Amino acid sequence: MAKNATKKTKKQQSGGTPATAALAAAGTPFTLHAYDHDPSSPSYGEEAAEALGVSPERVFKTLVADVDGALTVAVVPVAGRLDLKALASAVGGKRATMADPAAAERTTGYVRGGISPLGQRKRLPTVLDASASAHETICVSAGRRGLEVELSPTDLTSLTSATLAPIARA
Repeated sequence: MAKNATKKTKKQQSGGTPATAALAAAGTPFTLHAYDHDPSSPSYGEEAAEALGVSPERVFKTLVADVDGALTVAVVPVAGRLDLKALASAVGGKRATMADPAAAERTTGYVRGGISPLGQRKRLPTVLDASASAHETICVSAGRRGLEVELSPTDLTSLTSATLAPIARA
């Protein structure tokens, strides 16, 4: 883990975010990682991977898309890009576009760059890229820029009722 990152266990956390509260309420094991966020960073996910010293294949970004008029969450590795056609197919839709950032923030309750798949204001259909299952743990936003939560992909899938599908491309 990088110098500017800190690691906290569940017992060391105080306050937190709706995402960490959801994890704690479910009794799900997780590790919280905080780092100094640089507002000028061009990629929140790549910044997180670098700051935490974690492979970009294990750090996942949370994106909100519009699939046939319904907001849908896509969780993909920061090393890849979201395949909108694959996302639409994974949820039985025909067409997907990236959601309006203001609508994504309003619906999830999080700010862009800090949207977590957990503890959202309104629970949205969620698709986790199938590559997550290749890792014992993955990192996703804990609901704030500069804060990541590490947990098993199985736990993330269970807590979000996510569909596992190949929705990322290199």
